[in-house]
Amino acid sequence: MEASAEARTARDARELVIERVFEAPRALVWSAWTEREHQMQWGAPIGFTVIECDGDLRPGGTWHSVMRSPAGEDHRNRGVYREIVEPERLVYTFAWIDEHGQPGTETLVTVTFAEEGDKTRMVFRQSGLESESSRDGHAAGWSEAFDKLATHLAAATA
Repeated sequence: MEASAEARTARDARELVIERVFEAPRALVWSAWTEREHQMQWGAPIGFTVIECDGDLRPGGTWHSVMRSPAGEDHRNRGVYREIVEPERLVYTFAWIDEHGQPGTETLVTVTFAEEGDKTRMVFRQSGLESESSRDGHAAGWSEAFDKLATHLAAATA
């Protein structure tokens, strides 16, 4: 399955916008974002594996994830769900967690899902990043994760 992709720089250099069209129904793409069994398969860049993820999918509910690098290093992140409009919109905070359990800069992620026939247009927006280099690093990581998501969705619809 192919997924068209576009990453663009928003007017604010500290904001990342990635748009993808997945060849999968919106309900499945929504489930891939909101159900642990799906998230474990795609929620990290290529070469990384998700070793832990959990969340309380409701406004005010928390979530966390741990991904392991090819070198065996664990990278932790967590946040709070702000808005959930099934199957159209998901808004949550995102922060990396350091080795002492302390959160770094909190960003805001907004993901929208629009039906386009039997496909789904996803628009991913992450705002409040510390710098352009942080934005670019997140762009690379998220883009690779979305490549994995496209492969996962293809397998789920086969």
